[in-house]
Amino acid sequence: MGKFIVIEGLDGSGKTTQGKLLAQRLRNEGMTVRELSFPCYGEKSASLVEMYLGGELGSSPSDTNGYAASTLYAADRYISYVTDWKKDIESKDTVVLATRYTTANAYHQLSKLETSEWEGFMAWLYDFEFSKLGLPKPHRVVLLSMNPEISSENVKDRSQATGQKMDIHEKDKAYLLRCREAARFAAEADGWAVIECAPNGTLLPIDLINNKIREAISDIL
Repeated sequence: MGKFIVIEGLDGSGKTTQGKLLAQRLRNEGMTVRELSFPCYGEKSASLVEMYLGGELGSSPSDTNGYAASTLYAADRYISYVTDWKKDIESKDTVVLATRYTTANAYHQLSKLETSEWEGFMAWLYDFEFSKLGLPKPHRVVLLSMNPEISSENVKDRSQATGQKMDIHEKDKAYLLRCREAARFAAEADGWAVIECAPNGTLLPIDLINNKIREAISDIL
């Protein structure tokens, strides 16, 4: 089995940028890299997720409870795994690098629950996806931690620049605040590597953040 690395973070935290930089960096080091991004927007497997994020199931994230929303995301991951990237994860010579995964579902859905339910939900989610569905568990999860105020501004700027409509998660600042708290809980509970991208309220240079990510995965590559 190859190495499986996941980059996590709130919307606007730079996951896509850092994922692409890391993938190219690893290729320059002589590694074979398969890049993934979840949800699989534009694919049939993600159609139910797109309905949810587009507001067709309710205008607020809380309109769809955490367990129901989890099944939508899990179906997308399962279908893509079976039909596409299973061969990559089974190759010992390939590094599979994903932005978002089951781990994103953890903190996004935890944010809808009482904190007393968090530990139980994570146990249910990981058992459902990694045991019941047979999806591979990452060797390392790296969380890009950032003040939601900064990440929200990044999302807003991206939307204005590209014309891309913000989804129900991105529009809800209170939801993103809860997600940050939930992500910190999940990171501590599951042993993720955490990188503070704006430790003093000022965003670190992109290259410096990437260096920190590379350092955080050095022991498994």
